[in-house]
Amino acid sequence: MTLRLQALTLGAVLALLAACASTTTFDSIWKATNVKAISPVGKTVVAVFVSKDVSQRRAAEDEMVKDLNKRGAHGVAAYTLLSNDKGADAEAARAVFKAEGANAVVVMRLVGKDQKVTYTPGAPAPAYYGRFGPYWGYGWGQAYDPGYLSTDTLVSVETTVYSLDRDELLWASTSRTVNPTNIKSLVNEVAEATANQMVLEGILAAK
Repeated sequence: MTLRLQALTLGAVLALLAACASTTTFDSIWKATNVKAISPVGKTVVAVFVSKDVSQRRAAEDEMVKDLNKRGAHGVAAYTLLSNDKGADAEAARAVFKAEGANAVVVMRLVGKDQKVTYTPGAPAPAYYGRFGPYWGYGWGQAYDPGYLSTDTLVSVETTVYSLDRDELLWASTSRTVNPTNIKSLVNEVAEATANQMVLEGILAAK
């Protein structure tokens, strides 16, 4: 393998890793203390995304279902069971979910959106003031970098996991994701980060 090919291959790998890197971090985490690691395999889990925007809710719940199915569960989008106008009735929702044979419910809700402006300062570079030739080349190559401003969008999501079998809350967290491109990418990243964290915390069994 040539050096050029090696460099291209390494660059592709680094680019892939950067693309897969999660920008989601947790601001708060709560977990039930009396629960052993639960396996989602074979469980029916209802995915709920709380939003008055029907199209946003459907897109988000569909992505949540994909993630649940990937982990061996049988995911069910709540919009297929409950319309938005009935979503606020807890007892009605519980009855519908139980009738569906659901063992658990995962709920996501947007709780905040902020912007963070970061200034990266520039760096003046002293030019070499010898003869004209050396100065000309050095001066152009070491021009002053004025710095720049960058703005990041931070989206906060609350995620809760309820056991319908035990009738109790198993997990609650608030996460923050940087610059999600759309609702699907946000849900995918939060779901992945939450599942990984639940495994670390001993609530969710590892795949």
